[in-house]
Amino acid sequence: MSDPFDLSKLIEATPPVRPRTRPPRHRPGEKFLKGPVPWRWIEAAARLPGQALAVGLVAWYEAGCRQCAAVPLNLSRLVVPRRTAHRGLCALERAGLVSVDRRKGRPPVVTLLPAPAGPSAGAPERTRTRNG
Repeated sequence: MSDPFDLSKLIEATPPVRPRTRPPRHRPGEKFLKGPVPWRWIEAAARLPGQALAVGLVAWYEAGCRQCAAVPLNLSRLVVPRRTAHRGLCALERAGLVSVDRRKGRPPVVTLLPAPAGPSAGAPERTRTRNG
């Protein structure tokens, strides 16, 4: 007869560890993106060239911090070069995702706009052709 309190049998009987089912969360004091950010807006910004999506996400971050849709955006403080950020901001403006109020000597004030409706929001969608 075996010992019911045998430690080796107890270790074998432990259930396997489950992987986390929740997405990762930020730590206290760590920066995070406040949502909800409309998925159509993200899709439209992702279709734009260069760093437009990165600049747009920074605008969403600032809007979440300030709890306001219109935020000043200091382009020289972004993680991308200032001229690259400027081109990204212009692409967002042309796509109708933001409006920009520019004043000489001041950072541009960016107002987040709703994503344009329809599948062609932001940039024309590529159509597939059949090679026969």
